[in-house]
Amino acid sequence: MSFMANDSRIELSLVIPAYNEEQSIESCVREADGVLARLGKRYEIVVVDDGSTDGTFERLRALKKDVSALRAVRFARNRGQTTAMAAGFEHARGEIVVTMDADMQNDPADIPRLLEKMDEWDVVCGVREGRRDTFVRKASSAIANSVRNRLTHESIRDVGCTLRACRARHVRRIKLFEGMHRFLPTLLKLEGARVVEIPVSHRPRTKGVNKYGIGNRLFKGLRDLFAVRWMQSRYVKYEVKEEIE
Repeated sequence: MSFMANDSRIELSLVIPAYNEEQSIESCVREADGVLARLGKRYEIVVVDDGSTDGTFERLRALKKDVSALRAVRFARNRGQTTAMAAGFEHARGEIVVTMDADMQNDPADIPRLLEKMDEWDVVCGVREGRRDTFVRKASSAIANSVRNRLTHESIRDVGCTLRACRARHVRRIKLFEGMHRFLPTLLKLEGARVVEIPVSHRPRTKGVNKYGIGNRLFKGLRDLFAVRWMQSRYVKYEVKEEIE
C-alpha cells in the first residue's frame, strides 16, 4: 500500500542518501518499494541526491511514474552523507524512519526484521554479517569500531552499517554536523533513545564504485570522534526533584 500524494499520515519513511548511483538507484528503489508494499503500512521513499554529477536524478524523475511512494530531493552540490541524511530526516513524514544505502549492499528484505523490534526499542541498528567487502575495508572498519567504542565507552559493533530504523521523534531532536552519521547511535543515546543491534545481510557491490577509502575516513573520523567524546562529556542532563506550579 503506497501513500497518496495528499495524505500526511505516513507511518514509515525510508531515507536513502545517493551520490552518483545512476547504475543502482532504480533497482534499489524498486526493490525497497516491493518490500515496503507488503508491510501493510503507509510509507514513502525519500531519496536525497547529494549533488550527483551523473544521471541519478534523471533516473529518479523517470522512476516516479512507476513508484508513487517516491520523493526525491536534489542538492545543488555534493555536501556529504551526513548532510544528505539530515535532509532526509527533515523531509521524512513518517513516525518511523528507516535509512539504507543506495548501492544495493543493504538488503531491503531486512527492513521488516528491524521493524519487529520497534515495539521494544527506539533505534534498531543493523550489524552486517558475512561482509562482502575487501580485507582492507573490513580490517579498517574493525579497527575504527574498536577505537570509537573505547573512547566513547560504547558497545556499537557496526557503526558503518547504514541500515537502521529509528523513531522520528528522536532523529529530529539531534543536530547533525559533517561526518556525524558515523556516530548516529551514540548521538541518539544522548537523547535518551533505547538502542539495540541485530544481524543483517550484506551484499557485494555490483554496480557503481565505492565512495570511501582509508584516506577520506581515517583522519576525518578521528577528528569527529574527539568531537563526539567532547559532546558526551559536556552534555547537559538533569533530574527534577520537585516542581511547584
